[in-house]
Amino acid sequence: MDYRTLTVAEITARLARLARPSAALLRRLRRDPRRGVRRLAARYERTRERARAERRRVVKLYREERGRRLAGQTVVGVDEVGRGCLAGPVLAAAVILPDGPPIAGLDDSKRLTPAARERLNDEIRARALAVAVAEASVEEIARLNIRGAALLAMRRAVEALGPLPDFALIDGRDRLALRLDHEAMVRGDAACACIAAASIVAKVARDRLMRELDGAFPGYGFAQHKGYSTAEHIDALVRLGPCPAHRRAFLPVAQLALFEWR
Repeated sequence: MDYRTLTVAEITARLARLARPSAALLRRLRRDPRRGVRRLAARYERTRERARAERRRVVKLYREERGRRLAGQTVVGVDEVGRGCLAGPVLAAAVILPDGPPIAGLDDSKRLTPAARERLNDEIRARALAVAVAEASVEEIARLNIRGAALLAMRRAVEALGPLPDFALIDGRDRLALRLDHEAMVRGDAACACIAAASIVAKVARDRLMRELDGAFPGYGFAQHKGYSTAEHIDALVRLGPCPAHRRAFLPVAQLALFEWR
């Protein structure tokens, strides 16, 4: 087809129907005398390059566990969510990903939209060799402090897998009291596929739990802020006082007296 006989609008419509315009086609469009067509080609080339960069990023995420699998090890990724909240438990997830095509879009849960997390959570659970979610309660947070409770939740998630894998990759700086070899990785959720998967599963599970708590304790807005310290959350604490889902030690100093008031 001679694209020189088509208008810019017609070329745009045809390109939109192509999943991946060929490099040869884009070269022809770059040589078109019309500025609008050349700009269109440049835009599609930038899109192709972003897609290639994203594929390289995701493949790189699998590097650590791919090397361990080649050495005959089954690897689990572990992450937690909810450390900085004023309310609700801390949740952790453990995920063993299969050897196979990378999961497109896999990333640290904090860098994803809620819709992307939900989609990836479904794909992770459908493809994973094993997934486990565990929590440490508000009472355990008060007793152990948040670091101890987070480590407890992560250990529980690993142990809930049943037969233990050969090796665990843990997000953060802390090692766990585990009966298997493991390594802590700072910012592992942005550098390792199985930890990124665990961060997504944990985040989705905790968000759903906070929506349930919103029904049990209406008025605090748990479904919106998920227990984090927002202006709306603090305002609700002033109006209603804390509920059993709140972490006493995490409340702002000005709110501690509300426990006595309630």
